[in-house]
Amino acid sequence: EVQLVESGGGLVQPGGSLRLSCVASGFTFGDYDMIWVRQDPGKEPEWVSSINSNGGRTYYADSVKGRFTISRDNAKNTLYLQMNSMRSEDTAVYYCTSNVATTNYRGQGTQFTVSS
Repeated sequence: EVQLVESGGGLVQPGGSLRLSCVASGFTFGDYDMIWVRQDPGKEPEWVSSINSNGGRTYYADSVKGRFTISRDNAKNTLYLQMNSMRSEDTAVYYCTSNVATTNYRGQGTQFTVSS
């Protein structure tokens, strides 16, 4: 069974930093690209960042470019999102997702709030 479990959410002040983690199981993690998306209640999900299977290529939404860094440790089956210079508009539930064997999987999400 494919599972994606995010952690690392919480409350952070504007300008602060936080790292999210996503532990994967049930599939060969190192074979698949991984994606972070975020969603505010009542809004459409927003793509945040992607990383290819070996970590050699990364992509970012313009809204987070230069502030967020996606990475992965295939030996630990873990995806990361380092978030710096946090802004109030970054407040959302963050999900890691992947298309495994043509099926899209998404974790339960981790909430964090940027507020002073």
